[in-house]
Amino acid sequence: MTRIAVTGVTGNLGRLVVEDLLAKVPPGDLVALARTPEKAADLPGRGVEVRRGDHDDAVSLDAALKGIEVLFLVSGPDMTPGVRLRQHRTVIDRAVRAGVRRIVYTGAAGAENDPVVGGPAADHTATEKALHESGTAYTVLRNALYSEAFLGTALAQARQTGEITSSTGGRPLNTARLRDLALAASAALTGAGHENATYELYGPLWTYPELAAALARVLGGPVGYREVTDAEAGWLGSLFPAVRAGALATTGPDLARLLGRPAAGLEETAAALAARMGG
Repeated sequence: MTRIAVTGVTGNLGRLVVEDLLAKVPPGDLVALARTPEKAADLPGRGVEVRRGDHDDAVSLDAALKGIEVLFLVSGPDMTPGVRLRQHRTVIDRAVRAGVRRIVYTGAAGAENDPVVGGPAADHTATEKALHESGTAYTVLRNALYSEAFLGTALAQARQTGEITSSTGGRPLNTARLRDLALAASAALTGAGHENATYELYGPLWTYPELAAALARVLGGPVGYREVTDAEAGWLGSLFPAVRAGALATTGPDLARLLGRPAAGLEETAAALAARMGG
């Protein structure tokens, strides 16, 4: 029996990983870690032990990680300079003390090439370094940006106005469906041969004009596409200069290999998201 602990179980990625693991391993082999265990109140009834694990409370981690062999460390959401890296180092240190044999960490695709010194991506690079130096086995999953972040905004815009906009200049983006990233993590947690491996988890490339065409098919009506300025593009506008520079145009086979099938494409992801959002 290999006991697997999953952090971030009250978030989207962590919960999807738990759901897939429940289809693969006995629930008694799983431990869900949460800062607020009450938010995972449904899991004990399904046979999953829930423990309090607070990245800012090292003592809680000592108890939370007792008897754990494989830990899934979801990168923390607090991107305040210095906070997330400190939290990650605390978890890694306590995991090593507890005898955890392997840590599976969710990094970010392309983080090592981010030009912003001290920015959020630097936390991922430094966390990977801490894992390498920890002495325990590790698996790094460098996740692409979530497709849903882009498609959700575009879907709402298409429904309201009949068009979508961006300032990408027609350049391609690489994103991945959240569910695919969760299934890949589950495969890395339970499969053999992933020790000290680093995977770049990219989905298929796509462009905004292609997204407009996919949304037209999903919604059953015309969806136009229009280029705008970064300022007019809303919150995503801060990412689009990087897209125009080709920074999100990388692709690779690792996600499909972990999934054992092609990663979800643009229309499949858009259809699932449209159904979830009602329509």
